[in-house]
Amino acid sequence: MPSANPEGPDDVAAVNTLRIGVLRLSRRMRHLSGDRTLSLAELSALGTLARCGPLTPGELARKEHVQPPSMTRIIALLQERGLVGLEGHPGDRRQKVVAPTDEAEAVLAASRGQRNAWLSQLVGELDEEEWAALRAAAPVLHKLAHL
Repeated sequence: MPSANPEGPDDVAAVNTLRIGVLRLSRRMRHLSGDRTLSLAELSALGTLARCGPLTPGELARKEHVQPPSMTRIIALLQERGLVGLEGHPGDRRQKVVAPTDEAEAVLAASRGQRNAWLSQLVGELDEEEWAALRAAAPVLHKLAHL
């Protein structure tokens, strides 16, 4: 399948509109954090661990697009709060893996619930055609977020 080539004037306008919409929606959603004592980086790391399972600190840093020293600090803060634990690596005794705790799962579930409820309320303002277009675009936006 050939890849998209967004270079025409309509494509440039669509990319610009997408960028603005994603940034503004993200900014608004950020303010909905159920646990205001956790930073966005900490919540994101917990979400990645919940989605991917236990990871080494280096793997987690790569998936989160942060430098390893930053991830070390994030892990230490999460461990201090009882949201992650360090376990022995199954294939390399010199390494540790970071795993979310049951408390982390509860924090993430509360955060997701609050954000999903807020987003559902916004979606309720759309007409059926707009909602159908957004439902169709959701998997594509998810793919873009994980490229």
